[in-house]
Amino acid sequence: MGDFLFNIFPNERYIDITLFQYGWERCKPLHSYGPASRNHYLFHFVISGKGVLYSTDSQDVTHIYHLKPGQGFIIYPQQITTYMADEKEPWEYAWVEFDGIRAREYVETAGLTYDSPIYRCGKKEQAVLLENELLTLAKNKKASSLYQIGHLYLFLDQLIQSSASQKEMTEGKLKDFYVREAVTFIEQNCSQPITIEDIAGFCNLNRSYLGKIFRESMNQTLQQFLIYFRMNKAAEMLKFSDMSINEIGRSVGYPNQLHFSRAFKKTYGLSPSQWRKENKKVGTPKLS
Repeated sequence: MGDFLFNIFPNERYIDITLFQYGWERCKPLHSYGPASRNHYLFHFVISGKGVLYSTDSQDVTHIYHLKPGQGFIIYPQQITTYMADEKEPWEYAWVEFDGIRAREYVETAGLTYDSPIYRCGKKEQAVLLENELLTLAKNKKASSLYQIGHLYLFLDQLIQSSASQKEMTEGKLKDFYVREAVTFIEQNCSQPITIEDIAGFCNLNRSYLGKIFRESMNQTLQQFLIYFRMNKAAEMLKFSDMSINEIGRSVGYPNQLHFSRAFKKTYGLSPSQWRKENKKVGTPKLS
């Protein structure tokens, strides 16, 4: 397996929970990362060896945690951390970066918070299953996105079930409901010139309040998500259909082709026609 595996998830269209990157590494002595912050949730599980985590809490105080095999740590979005392998027994670990509407709920159900980031195993046999799920992700780079998302859910289930600090699962949070309503409205109306006011009106909420709870759940603004959703949908059509650039732009809410092309290039770094040329699929779409 070598000393390092690193993969980036190719499909971000999952809303409840989605992958960003995942991998495995056998570190060299004193190998470190940080200080840095992440845009999404990042979990590391220590398979062997030792290491140390320096993590800031909600009061901006840095705490030092020494970790050993069978333990792990979570990094919250925008949290400043540094982690380093031991000099004599450098750790081997697997990691996964994820996010979504329910990401925080799952993490907190496992008893992991911004101020309490350390995972400790309560049931050893399930910690082994947790490790297996992480390694399954790391070793199956070419598996379909459904396969990978399925194993992300299995990992999260094992994280909760095996954690010594797991909490009771909470159902039907009102804030999550409103976020889901906003996402549903965007999914059903992305071809129309909808605004943030339209979305807030559909949810019967004040625009600023909806924006606040949406950002807390999704780690991005409503406007960012609306653009991301439209561009993701456009990329799929460019990849799998023969529709013209103008038709695709209109179908994702951009009647002006120039405006669509600018938004697409800002998101993907290429014009729609260039992106299609490099990514066009011929024949029946396949999961990848």
